[in-house]
Amino acid sequence: MDPEPPEPSTGPGAQGAGAGGDSGTMSQDAEVDMKEVELNELEPEKQPMNAASGAAGSAAMAGGAEKNGLVKIKVADDEAEAAAAKFTGLSKEELLKVAGSPGWVRTRWALLLLFWLGWLGMLAGAVLIIVRAPRCRDLPAQAWWQKGALYRVGDLQAFQGPGAGGLAGLKGRLDYLSSLKVKGVVLGPIHKTQKDDVDGTNLEQIDPAFGSKEDFESLLQSAMKKSIRVILDLTPNYRGQDSWFLPTQTDAVATKITDALSFWLQAGVAGFQVRDVEKLKNAPLLLAEWQNITKSFSEDRLLIAGTGSSDLQEILSLLEPAKDLLLTSSYLAAAPFTGEHVETLVAQYLSATRGHLTNDSRWCSWSLSQKGLLTSFVPAPLLRLYQLLLFTLPGTPVFSYGDEIGLKAAALPGQPEQAPVMLWDESSSFNTSGPVSSNMTVKGQSEDTGSLLTLFRRLSDHRGKERSLLHGDFHVLPSGPNLFSYVRHWDQNERYLVVLNFGDVGQPARLEASSSLPASASLPASASLPARLDLLFSTQPGREEGASLELGRLKLEPHEGLLLSFPYVA
Repeated sequence: MDPEPPEPSTGPGAQGAGAGGDSGTMSQDAEVDMKEVELNELEPEKQPMNAASGAAGSAAMAGGAEKNGLVKIKVADDEAEAAAAKFTGLSKEELLKVAGSPGWVRTRWALLLLFWLGWLGMLAGAVLIIVRAPRCRDLPAQAWWQKGALYRVGDLQAFQGPGAGGLAGLKGRLDYLSSLKVKGVVLGPIHKTQKDDVDGTNLEQIDPAFGSKEDFESLLQSAMKKSIRVILDLTPNYRGQDSWFLPTQTDAVATKITDALSFWLQAGVAGFQVRDVEKLKNAPLLLAEWQNITKSFSEDRLLIAGTGSSDLQEILSLLEPAKDLLLTSSYLAAAPFTGEHVETLVAQYLSATRGHLTNDSRWCSWSLSQKGLLTSFVPAPLLRLYQLLLFTLPGTPVFSYGDEIGLKAAALPGQPEQAPVMLWDESSSFNTSGPVSSNMTVKGQSEDTGSLLTLFRRLSDHRGKERSLLHGDFHVLPSGPNLFSYVRHWDQNERYLVVLNFGDVGQPARLEASSSLPASASLPASASLPARLDLLFSTQPGREEGASLELGRLKLEPHEGLLLSFPYVA
């Protein structure tokens, strides 16, 4: 066996030699100001390269005096240089000295001047924008009857149908009236009367056939909750031949009307209607007196007068003494039903009423009679056209129940027309002249998006929302034969163009942009017609609503009416 290697010496001699070696090494280190650093204590970026480490390791092994993992790095001089290079900033005295130098003073004044010049420039620009921007027109104060259509229910029993319950049953139809977006219902007459008997007529008492005063008060409250006002018809002799009895009795009847106005105003009605006023002696003076009673109670109350006359001068004479009086008449019912004739009637009426009062224009109302149905005056193909016309003229449209579905008056051979039963559904066949189909009823038309009832509802809703239709300016435009065209516009709101073809043949509208119109027919610059417009409604099914139509190529079908819109352009 080989001999075992000798153990390393641990005696004093060996320790002394080691100590001596270390002492020599430390002396050399002190001369060059080096210190030992553990490799694992150095940051990665300060660790020596592998090659250097290897060399150091070899040297250590060769000398046998240095430990593994130790290197000698010169750091003292580097730290001193880094401390010397560190920037500590200017002292307060140095900063004040630099800031007070002429160059910095001039720079500060230049920046301050630029700031104020920029601020003043922005202020001037804002003022210029405000001054040059178009001013908004003041909105006119409008009463409730100027914000939508009025709906006449002249015969309460016929409107509801047999056994419907009079005034109490009418409460059940308020939701339907609300769906029509009407602002008021003209009810009755419903007062107690005997045919052609003045003494048997009591304008302050409800006929028991219709209900009680409590029923009426309940109806008023329910209608008010739905924002529907109740206007009471006080035409005295509504069951007799003459609405005002005999000519010698008119003074006594007028006194009854005066007393009844105060009574029903206290009860909460929103206004009154009296018909056939042309038969009254001194009708203008009486209407002015009744209007004063109504308005003295509240400016929010309304008086409506009805006349069977279609003569413009007679109509104006009735309107003259009473301010804010609405008048329904047969003015628009005069034939022929052509575009040129209707345009002339409308233009003459508006011109006369606008110049009739010295201080302001008179608010108009539009209907074809004081109580009858549209179908009694207008040819069936023009019913949709007249709905569009009445809803877009400046003023309040007034309809009778059934106008929204094209209801026809019932008549027997050789007998006068009777109030027709409202066709709620197919079972409503009482007092009708023929079988009832679903497309004639409220139920059937409510389910048909192309029905007359649907058109009525949409037009009524639009009329109550758009300022240009509520109180906008009105301008007639020249167009093709048998056409009636006009523009409604208000301030910076959406504008509307209405084109109505009363003819039985299709034809182009022959409308041009405003820049091409003759001077006599030019629109205001704020209402200039653009080259293209958006289609809102057509009275005939088949048109794509919302489509952009070119003005120069606009063509209408027979009996078609169009409602088009275009935006305000500054």
